[in-house]
Amino acid sequence: MQVFRGLPRASVWENGLAARGCALTIGNFDGVHRGHQAMLALLTSEARHRGLPACVMTFEPHPRDFFSRKLGKPELAPTRISTLRDSLMELRSCGVDAVVVLRFDDALASLSPQDFVDRILCRGLGARYVLVGDDFRFGAKRAGDYAMLDAAGGAGGFAVARMLSYEVHGQRVSSSAVRDALAAGDMRRAADLLGRPYAISGHVLHGRKLGRELGFRTLNQRFGHARPAAMGIFVSRVHGLGDKPLPAVSSLGVRPTVEDAGRVLLETHALEWPAALGTDAAYGRCVRVELLHKLHDERRYESLEALRAGIDQDVVDARAWFTAAG
Repeated sequence: MQVFRGLPRASVWENGLAARGCALTIGNFDGVHRGHQAMLALLTSEARHRGLPACVMTFEPHPRDFFSRKLGKPELAPTRISTLRDSLMELRSCGVDAVVVLRFDDALASLSPQDFVDRILCRGLGARYVLVGDDFRFGAKRAGDYAMLDAAGGAGGFAVARMLSYEVHGQRVSSSAVRDALAAGDMRRAADLLGRPYAISGHVLHGRKLGRELGFRTLNQRFGHARPAAMGIFVSRVHGLGDKPLPAVSSLGVRPTVEDAGRVLLETHALEWPAALGTDAAYGRCVRVELLHKLHDERRYESLEALRAGIDQDVVDARAWFTAAG
């Protein structure tokens, strides 16, 4: 899968990807949930039928992030389900050939619907087929809708299709529904909506080594957004450190007892550490941590000794959960 930051240069696009244009869908794809997956399955099917590469256009930052910052009200921005890395990995697993990540800024936000079609869809990407969701809006002030896009497609030489909502157990699958489940700590519901356990991947970084001092070695990963959709202490499972996933307990948050500096870290203590890894062999590895069950919210402990006792109890509870889960 090719990933482009911004519109591809004409030579790269024509020689390396899509001399005949592309089949395209547009959206934020936060979480790449089951509704997204259904849309991507339809996109790739249409792309193969038409002899075109399947392309996704997405935005960074999220448009609502951009507008909330402009208003000086960051709390209005949606929490983030997945990092860009994880979204790209899921898009690749869905069979997408290329992803174009457009920087959402004042210039892009100010494009009229017709300019968006002319500059981005036609000249920029050579779209021949465009698939959108039933609530799709585009252009400055979200003035463009499906009917406008359909009419523009007729004039611009590309087909337009719309996919209706995807439901699970009678509930519309959406990124908002996934965020709600994660905020409530309902990891089973989140997994139903995502079609897989909720997970975060990234490289293991060096930290302050405080976990070692407390007797609980941790794998540290950055979450690249200030407001993750899930926060707290979780029973988890780590992939990427051996032949099989490792049972673990994880903390996703701002570490209020020892730091509370606003940066978000995922800290994971594997309940079974592979002897072959030694002490430091995990650093630099890319691991995927599945958050399976929420134990509790983050807590501010009065001392490091109290923190040690709290982690010890979390480990006991995590082991009990794995035992009960079989």
